[in-house]
Amino acid sequence: MSYKKWVFVAIFLCGVGLVFGLSTPTSFARLMSEDITALEELVEFLASLPSGVTVIFIFIKNASALLLSFIFSPILCLPPILALTVNGWLLAFISVLVSQEKSVGFVLAGLLPHGVFELPALIMGEAAALSFGAVAILALFKKERRSLLLPSLKLNLRYLMIAVALLIPAAIIETYVTPLLLT
Repeated sequence: MSYKKWVFVAIFLCGVGLVFGLSTPTSFARLMSEDITALEELVEFLASLPSGVTVIFIFIKNASALLLSFIFSPILCLPPILALTVNGWLLAFISVLVSQEKSVGFVLAGLLPHGVFELPALIMGEAAALSFGAVAILALFKKERRSLLLPSLKLNLRYLMIAVALLIPAAIIETYVTPLLLT
């Protein structure tokens, strides 16, 4: 299957997560109160750091998530599938909670500036992970598919590196622009 088709699969999986996030009852947030508190503490901690350190932290966190998903994608493609659906779910669920407390405009101001880079990076990187993982899995079972493994790795690493590169402006915007829009 071509990389382009894997991009559509990645978009679909993220969309499935978004639908589940939008349909999750907000009362579920009570069960996640400790997780939400931990997330708020992380945001406060990041705000207390020098901006350059925050950019590096956000970039490393996001890049390492993509890289680990790619590395472990041959395990039934589960890491990229989970990354796409869980990120979609979290994005929608947290957006609903915040929009109820603040406004939809507040959510959009907090997401759109860096999301323009980060969401395509997620889709591209996870599509590369799905593509490589599928080829690796098929190579285990079909000897004639093993010759496709190295070319697939090289091609998908290119897409992964583009995705990682997109995370740089996303981290910069998330650190410097987003806080200005949310005040």
